[in-house]
Amino acid sequence: MVKRVTSMQAWEGYKNCYDCSMRSSALFSGLTEQDFEHIHEPIEQVTLKPGEVLYKVGDEGHHLFTVRSGLVKLVQYLPDGTQRIVRLMRSTDVIGLEMLVNTHYEHEAVVLRTTELCRYPKEAVMQISQTNPVLHKDLMAQWQKVLNDADAWLTKLSTGSAKKRMANLLLRLVESGSSECFLFSREDIGSILSITIETASRTISEFKRLKLMREIRSNHFDLDIEALNKIVEG
Repeated sequence: MVKRVTSMQAWEGYKNCYDCSMRSSALFSGLTEQDFEHIHEPIEQVTLKPGEVLYKVGDEGHHLFTVRSGLVKLVQYLPDGTQRIVRLMRSTDVIGLEMLVNTHYEHEAVVLRTTELCRYPKEAVMQISQTNPVLHKDLMAQWQKVLNDADAWLTKLSTGSAKKRMANLLLRLVESGSSECFLFSREDIGSILSITIETASRTISEFKRLKLMREIRSNHFDLDIEALNKIVEG
């Protein structure tokens, strides 16, 4: 589902834009009203369901996306067709930053849970960043966040025991201000942690038995944060 929001509605807080992650995210928080008009006029709000594909590897791209809510996986494929999830994108994350320097997307972006995004043309971001030092600085901060996430992916989610990797993943998925997290398929978990589906299932079952995680509704868990941190630090 796609809907448009005018710049005035966005600036004044109508159509859910006042509390939208785009207004509060690092990338757009420094825009003036005039800047906001330039970047928001062509913006579309997009809602996608689990399993839907935002774009594929190699697609020619003209847009960036800010995640308002939900969860999106960025996937690359090995020569044998095996998928590797290289990043998880959540609220306030910017998807498609490579469009500022490339012409084609480097990943396949697939929705893991119902996701709301704002889609905006890369040309508008590039134009404003040339005249607005705050936006330019915030773009650099977004690039640094991507690098930090890549480092964490390598050091925390791809090395160590399956238990430690799983604990790190659960802690990364904790929803802000709570001890709850949403989990996706065991196949995706295995792809993230570089473990087999069987190992992922067995580790989750063990965590449940040890009361490190308690299912409160389908694929939604309440976590023992303190105990998981002890596994990570052990």
